[in-house]
Amino acid sequence: MLTEGPTRVVRDHHSDSRAWDDYRPRAGDIVVGTAAKVGTTWTQRILALLVFQSPEPRPLFEFSPWLDARFFAPLEVTLAMLEAQTHRRIIKTHLPMDAVPIHDEVRYIHTARDGRDACMSYLNHLNSHTPEAWARFDEIGLGDPTIAAPMPRAPSTPAPFFHHWLNAPGEHTAEGFFALEDSYWRRRGSENLLLVHYNDLKADLDGEMRRISDYLDVPVDEAVWPSLVEAASFEAMKRDGDTLLAGMERGFEGGHRSFLHKATNGRWQGEVDPADLDHYRARIEARLPPRLIAWLEGGRAAVGDPRDLTD
Repeated sequence: MLTEGPTRVVRDHHSDSRAWDDYRPRAGDIVVGTAAKVGTTWTQRILALLVFQSPEPRPLFEFSPWLDARFFAPLEVTLAMLEAQTHRRIIKTHLPMDAVPIHDEVRYIHTARDGRDACMSYLNHLNSHTPEAWARFDEIGLGDPTIAAPMPRAPSTPAPFFHHWLNAPGEHTAEGFFALEDSYWRRRGSENLLLVHYNDLKADLDGEMRRISDYLDVPVDEAVWPSLVEAASFEAMKRDGDTLLAGMERGFEGGHRSFLHKATNGRWQGEVDPADLDHYRARIEARLPPRLIAWLEGGRAAVGDPRDLTD
């Protein structure tokens, strides 16, 4: 049952939140809602391992479509693919939670990361786009009267890019990142929302996978569990990338090898202008509550379970 409808529409070069108007939920559906470059693909892989109970790599775009993406298949094709699925469905979005419908019977998972790390990873993401990908984004923007512009080209090196990300408007900038994180944080006490952190996945993959499994009511089969945890490691995902991210070469130079880049934090250190880091600190402290900031920077291991934290 729908408990809360979207309170705003997001239309940009990547997403159109109106796609969710045609979504028909099933009991047990899992929606992965994240900012870009915070561990979304990692989370999708973990969920597939839990749903299928097998380390076998499966094409990501087939078992876990990005429903509101504007640059993949037409919406009717994606919806038909979802309707045809007989397994427990896993759906991706990069929309804030106030731009998607919230249903009682659906489980929502939000994975987060320090904004400075997400920014540096997004820089690599943009730098790896093929000319064909840029042309498609331009086509989308020019064809949407609410945008009426090609996709902006950002600086391609760390310091200028961070400055741009910090000051530019849009969903995939600091402005959009703060709004998205706040939208999930405000609902962190909901029984059908689980907040996961990139740092916690890196520090204790086994433990975090058990936590996710428990939230989804998926029993842990100890006989296969070690193989599932191994398959969820970054090294295994790189190894299995040809299958997991089949077709990625159409959007990224180097395909999955550039998309699954380094999985490291702190790359902004020594690369970004100190004045911009001070500006980031001022912006985030003005926009988000202290406990959310602490959680974004340190994860659950540093500050505790978000459900137990007050602002």
